[in-house]
Amino acid sequence: MQKHTQSNSVDITESHNSQDPSSTRVLIVTAVDAEKEAVQRGLNHAHGFDVIAGGVGPAATASATARQLVQGTYDWVISAGIAGGFAGRAEVSSIVIADTIIAADLGSETEDGFSSVQELGFGTDRVQADPDSARKLAKALQHAGVPVTLGPVLTVSTTTGTAATAARLLHRVPDAAAEAMEGFGVATAAAAVGVPVLEIRSISNQVGPRDRSAWKIKEALQALETASSLLPEVLR
Repeated sequence: MQKHTQSNSVDITESHNSQDPSSTRVLIVTAVDAEKEAVQRGLNHAHGFDVIAGGVGPAATASATARQLVQGTYDWVISAGIAGGFAGRAEVSSIVIADTIIAADLGSETEDGFSSVQELGFGTDRVQADPDSARKLAKALQHAGVPVTLGPVLTVSTTTGTAATAARLLHRVPDAAAEAMEGFGVATAAAAVGVPVLEIRSISNQVGPRDRSAWKIKEALQALETASSLLPEVLR
């Protein structure tokens, strides 16, 4: 399986967090319990990590993330789970680490095509992931022999089920690596309180025509577990 890692991923700098590593706190938000349990298995009771299942979609996870952030202080917030990968960019059972988290269908349909909320002047449609931590995690996965892509992850409210929709999304974001439903919600809540964010996605299927028989959920959850096992070292 081919590895897709941006060349700048080899230039790793230390995390911005210079405090005592034992006091570092990380909030990880998944959509459903199966993802939460995979993350917890990977973490293996590592100190300082809180993992919650916030629900499906950007609204549910934004709300759940905001509620959790009110209850405590965190050094990072991570959106984690399985996702669809764009063919040729992220293959099934690989990992995608977001460098940018994009609300791909937040905007308006016009006669000339789709206009994002940012193009309309109503806000932003993207949040930048913490760059040093994203590169460091991608490098750690590469060293562990896990196929990894560092690139944009799209947040959608309706998952793609046709080749035509996949093509439209790639026309909007040509270097998109994966599509999921929660990242932008988690990232928006984290950005509101100034906490750096990451998004980790393990690929269970290709973005395009919906074919459940081709989904590799078990394998994707195993890859998510592996990625999660590296977080205690990467973030400290």
